[in-house]
Amino acid sequence: MKKLALLFAIVVSIATFSQETAKKVAPPEGKALIGDSYGAKLSEKSEKKAITTAKLEKKLRKAKKVENVAIKGKVTEVCDKKGCWFTVETDNNEKFFVKMKDYGFFVPTALKGKNIVMEGYAETKVISVDEQKHYAEDAKKSQQEIDAITQPKEEIRFVANGIKVVK
Repeated sequence: MKKLALLFAIVVSIATFSQETAKKVAPPEGKALIGDSYGAKLSEKSEKKAITTAKLEKKLRKAKKVENVAIKGKVTEVCDKKGCWFTVETDNNEKFFVKMKDYGFFVPTALKGKNIVMEGYAETKVISVDEQKHYAEDAKKSQQEIDAITQPKEEIRFVANGIKVVK
């Protein structure tokens, strides 16, 4: 009987913890208005020195990783589940993937379509088929689009310390 009571207590604790965790990881509410910030606050200097995605791509051709860089761009997709990643459109109409540093903050889904400045580091990485499919599912891509992912691909990945919505 004691074992059953202990087991019941453990199950209830896990269920309660899971529900609390689920509440904590929902995308933050907000309209992502000009001036709104997420993560570390960006200095005015960061906003002024922000480079275009084209300049970032040039830098990444020379080095696999560029640290302490500020980028400006337009958000094209945001993770609907938690706001834990988003994509930014490049100057040549491609997209690159952005995650938040240490999974330390999230962004509202309203960030989609907004212009931002973000600070952090960028690198070129080879992304596995499984990881590509995972993010395609998060983005609610069609099963046909997901099934079409069959090869690893090299792409730019950005890890943001802080993000600010700009004009």
